[in-house]
Amino acid sequence: MNEQQLDLDREEAAPVDMLAALFEARGWPCEMVGEDELLTEVKGSWTSYQLRAIWRHEDNVLQLLAMPDIRVPDDKFAVICEALALINEQLWLGHFDIWSNSGVVLYRNGMMLGSDAMLGLDQAQLAVEAAIDECDRFYPVFQFILWGDKSPQEALAAALIDTQGEA
Repeated sequence: MNEQQLDLDREEAAPVDMLAALFEARGWPCEMVGEDELLTEVKGSWTSYQLRAIWRHEDNVLQLLAMPDIRVPDDKFAVICEALALINEQLWLGHFDIWSNSGVVLYRNGMMLGSDAMLGLDQAQLAVEAAIDECDRFYPVFQFILWGDKSPQEALAAALIDTQGEA
């Protein structure tokens, strides 16, 4: 049994170690970007997402970022910001944001861990799955706006249609 499998057998581990073990167990190659930063790429329903985990010792906060490789051109910046506000009203955990210097859309969720600074497997899995699920759920909104020239309201309504039955 390798070291990452051992980490998954434990109920808790240091945050970056737990996420590295989880990513490896799912077959997602990951890379340590620094002592407290981890990077992997995940295939979602619409596109691949870069997942980045950043641990801040001084605050006991783990930040999980999911980036769906959406770059917003200057002429669409205001309308995407309006869409982000509407999308964020729908979320209980995390939020979507846009990097002002690069125009990249991302999903961000910060988790405060206890004084022992340990991350549980269940907690790690839920955070990663929530990030991927939210990116999958709202990716079409951005595409409807960027490629289909829809308004934020139209894009959100079209993306959140509930289907019934099976095809």
